[in-house]
Amino acid sequence: LKAPNTNSGYPCKPIANVTSDDFVFHGLVAGSTNNSFKLGVTPASVTNFPALNGLGISTMRVDIEEGGFAPMHTHPGATELIISIQGEVTVGFVTPTGVYSKVLKSGDLFVVPPGLLHYVINSGKGKAMGYVAFSSENPSIQILDLLLFGNKLPSDLVAKTTYLDLAQVKKLKAQFGGSG
Repeated sequence: LKAPNTNSGYPCKPIANVTSDDFVFHGLVAGSTNNSFKLGVTPASVTNFPALNGLGISTMRVDIEEGGFAPMHTHPGATELIISIQGEVTVGFVTPTGVYSKVLKSGDLFVVPPGLLHYVINSGKGKAMGYVAFSSENPSIQILDLLLFGNKLPSDLVAKTTYLDLAQVKKLKAQFGGSG
């Protein structure tokens, strides 16, 4: 990971230096839910698990407190497979022609095609937990709230282009670290 990342991934370490430990990740533990989303994520991607280099896969543990959610977001270059382990979550994505949403319970799976705006909400009682698999070893994420309100765009421009009240835009910019 010290060399530059290329279109085909990072350069591999010499085979003589590879050990069994290179293929094990021990960090897929509960993430902190102490945030405004009540959402904890613990990723295992090429940046913290180099064995995924060039394989086109990664994973993440997701913990969502009661009333918590993963806000509207996209993964432009990856399909997302949601695997529900504990609790109840409502998941969904939107396209120009429809909304696709389901309530998931333990053992259920839901797939989100690449680049589509989607969400996950803990719609049950207690904590929800699951895993996510991505079709990329280093999936990117674009969170709609941060894109709209965590920036330096003038608040009146954001208000005008979103039909939101200027006072609400300023309140959201303050919450998400934006200015303007």
